Amino acid sequence: MSSHLEDTSLRFAMGHFATGVTIATTLEDGHDHAMTANSITSVSLEPPLVLVSVRNDSGWLDAVDSSGVWGISLLPESGRPAASWLSTGGRPLYGQLSQIPHHRGELGVALVDDSLATLECRTYAAHEAGDHTLVVGEVVASRADARRDDPLIYYRSRYTSTR
Repeated sequence: MSSHLEDTSLRFAMGHFATGVTIATTLEDGHDHAMTANSITSVSLEPPLVLVSVRNDSGWLDAVDSSGVWGISLLPESGRPAASWLSTGGRPLYGQLSQIPHHRGELGVALVDDSLATLECRTYAAHEAGDHTLVVGEVVASRADARRDDPLIYYRSRYTSTR
């Protein structure tokens, strides 16, 4: 038996793990960089840390390495078009958020207006792990809309909802 698991086998198995969908943003040299991310997790409450898993060849990773600050917007069902757009390969480098209503947080990063919650982070550590880097951020600001309970879910390679 081979010691290497086939990529498609792992992808299929992990596709059965439902996750929330987020938009990760950073600001570098006056330009917003954004991507869809579903591999985020809370790491610690003291200090307040979260992590996002990012492909090593991602332009977002390069930009956040330079800026040291980033934001996470947890998306509701209505965020599906934004999530689809920001997971599309080959999209323009600049103007990625031009069609997505957003505002600036305390750190200057873009945060999606229509979000369940937002986090603003300063990079705390980065750990290369295979073809991804785990970017750990110290949360310096967070907000949540207690009235919302309509998360966008990613399950079996497609967007869905809890309804």
